[in-house]
Amino acid sequence: MSALTICYVASEIAPFMKTGGLGDVLGALPKAVAQQGHNVKVFVPYYRHITLTPNRLRTVEINHAVSIKNKQYPITLYIHRNGKTKVEVYFIGNDDMFSRAGVYVDPETNRDYEDNDERFIFFNKAVFAVMAHQRIKPDIVHVHDWQTAIFPVYGKTKYLSESELSNTKYILTIHNLAYQGVFPPEIYDKLDLDTTLFQPMTGPFEFYGKVNFLKAGILYADKITTVSEQYASEIQTSKYGCGLEGVLKKRSDDIHGILNGVDYTVWSPSRDRKLYHTYHIANLSGKRMNKVELLNEAHLPIRDTAPLIGMITRLVDQKGLDLVVAAAERLFAMNLQMIILGTGDKKYHEKLNQLQEQYPDKFRVFLKFDDTLAHRIEAASDIYLMPSQFEPCGLNQLYSLKYGTVPVVRKVGGLADTVVDYNPETKEGTGFVFEEYTPEAMLGAIERAVALFQKKRAWTKVMKAGMREDFSWNKSATKYIDLYQQVHELSSVTG
Repeated sequence: MSALTICYVASEIAPFMKTGGLGDVLGALPKAVAQQGHNVKVFVPYYRHITLTPNRLRTVEINHAVSIKNKQYPITLYIHRNGKTKVEVYFIGNDDMFSRAGVYVDPETNRDYEDNDERFIFFNKAVFAVMAHQRIKPDIVHVHDWQTAIFPVYGKTKYLSESELSNTKYILTIHNLAYQGVFPPEIYDKLDLDTTLFQPMTGPFEFYGKVNFLKAGILYADKITTVSEQYASEIQTSKYGCGLEGVLKKRSDDIHGILNGVDYTVWSPSRDRKLYHTYHIANLSGKRMNKVELLNEAHLPIRDTAPLIGMITRLVDQKGLDLVVAAAERLFAMNLQMIILGTGDKKYHEKLNQLQEQYPDKFRVFLKFDDTLAHRIEAASDIYLMPSQFEPCGLNQLYSLKYGTVPVVRKVGGLADTVVDYNPETKEGTGFVFEEYTPEAMLGAIERAVALFQKKRAWTKVMKAGMREDFSWNKSATKYIDLYQQVHELSSVTG
């Protein structure tokens, strides 16, 4: 099996910049693929927030500007090479586009930047310019979500004649179908593509009279992946297809579900330096010590008989916050405590603050992003709650399993693929699963978990079953590499 040149094109990458699971994936998958002997490069925007000392970046002069509707935008390029992982990261900058307070959303208005279309048109075009300048000849370009979904379209139309790209194949990963990059029809001219691509009914960009970046990417990519097998099936239905189920059904044979992995060098209780105390499966005493420390920090009383429920999430409907709010009175009538970390919709900020005042000895909410606190909540909690409306993959349930924090999840997307419902007869399982999207169903699962928590031997068995699960990136990376090889061999045959 020959080594491939694989380029990842995405809008964020951990640890430099991330707003969610996409950043985690780009921080881990390229590294895991490179460790298997492939030549890996990652292209991401150079945002204002990225903090790298100058001696860790190599600045490259590029005498090229991206043209968008007759306006020229110069490219700045910084290259970061990690000697250990052998992954090269190409940061593409332009102050007009990326030197802002937010990544996708203006923090002053809490709305998407009005020129997000231009920002990512610039980025996609700039990647082609950088590849040409650096003479990079990719076998595979792997793009992610709507921000880079137009890359395969450009690669197979505007830039098709470039020799470096003549045999390149394109993979598109959909991390969350709900975000599609839909813009008003008048922005189509900015793409600088043939007008036939936006014709009503037949144009790949056309979506109910608007421009849809993700739809075009789905139709032009050679293969499409989602971040769990269950989600790959769900998005082809009207319930979860977000209006694109028909387009996805047409590509059904080319859609593959590959579960996200976990970077256990970052998320492992035995080596996590962000914790108050590390611990491991053979000695769980450190877990209780973490719980005591967190409860003290949150100014909650220490109650050994009350399980601590953790949630680290965007405070939006998708994540099931409406269920939590609706069930609050019955939830806090139980013998439990709860800590939530996250930011999101104003209505949830207000309601959770009210619940904190109403249940001062049972509930705390931290309305912020705090990575250290996120790690500490994972380690200190007894139960982790994910009552999502939909969940393409989910990572926190995977972190929770490794930390001995028993997940309570809805049977949807990646949650269904990764958490095994506890069976009281066999005493087997790794968590508690409910199906219906109702407060009653969620409360039923939580009640089952709270009841088992009182049976320490049975509870410890569930904890350890989860800790033994292996969701490392090596498994997922191997599946991606198999897919890369498959499409590359197709190009060799047809080329």
